[in-house]
Amino acid sequence: MRFRVVWVVGLICLLLVFRFAPRLVAHDVDVTGVARLFLDETADGRYRLSVVDRMVAPITDVERVLPTHCTADKSTVYEKLGVSGFTFDCQDRLTASDTLIIPWPVEGVVVVARWSDGTDASAYFRGKGQVVPVHLGDLRAGIGSTGRLVGRYLLLGGEHILFGVDHLLFVAGLLVLVTGPWLLVKTITSFTLAHSITLAAAVFGLVPVASAPVEATIALSIVLLAREIVVGPKRGAGLVYRHPWVVAFVFGLLHGFGFATALGEIGLRSEDVPLALLSFNIGIEGAQLFFVLLLIAVRRMSDDLRGRVPYLRPASGYVLGTVAMFWFFERLPGVWEGRF
Repeated sequence: MRFRVVWVVGLICLLLVFRFAPRLVAHDVDVTGVARLFLDETADGRYRLSVVDRMVAPITDVERVLPTHCTADKSTVYEKLGVSGFTFDCQDRLTASDTLIIPWPVEGVVVVARWSDGTDASAYFRGKGQVVPVHLGDLRAGIGSTGRLVGRYLLLGGEHILFGVDHLLFVAGLLVLVTGPWLLVKTITSFTLAHSITLAAAVFGLVPVASAPVEATIALSIVLLAREIVVGPKRGAGLVYRHPWVVAFVFGLLHGFGFATALGEIGLRSEDVPLALLSFNIGIEGAQLFFVLLLIAVRRMSDDLRGRVPYLRPASGYVLGTVAMFWFFERLPGVWEGRF
């Protein structure tokens, strides 16, 4: 019976994801607070800055954006069908020491630069309050920019898993259920493999991603683990106890879609996407491994306490389940309202 429950819940989760998958790919800023810009060098000392996200305001105070040696051509400022931009001239060509200040209160901006010599580069820039500083040194092709690209997406992946409490609680639930080092290795490996598959599929556009259904079903996956933590020992070993790696793989597919909504439509040039995706995934795995090792250490220290307090294990299940159900009902309106 428990075998059927696991697979029915998993199937419902996957069906929710695909049923509400958007027909059009959402803009970055819709999903993650990340917007996109294009910087084109049209001639020596002449540039065009283009905004391609409809969910951010057009840049009107153009002088604030530019370095002091550059001047905007205000006659070229335009906004049409969600695309806006302007042209500007610089007394000296932009260099690696120059910075553009984008006046948006967003999490970050992906900028694609296309230089007059035929080279191009792209990079992610983190927001700082009401502005996003774009350091042009990160937009010059070469080893330096590649290293910055790797570093930025490693950090982005690590931050997402460490601050993504729902993903951490799912991993914590797995560790409560799993006993034995070999079974733990298989379970965590299955979870990693599964979310790596769906993360790559979503980023390369092979599978559309709907953020609201994904986040709601991730909450349901934690509810399932919480149920097994509470009732599993009373009713004998079911699928989750006998083959936790299977359950970790099924729900790992869903969590991969969740990671994809965080990474969003990363907006980089096509040559940079594989490296950015790999770096983001390595960042996720590194942070996840750190969290798993930390939980293992805590579990070893609490073995004696669990022996003296037999209700500690089911209590943890009730806590997980309560938090996850709160998240589920909080996220459910987004599913029905079509917020993707």
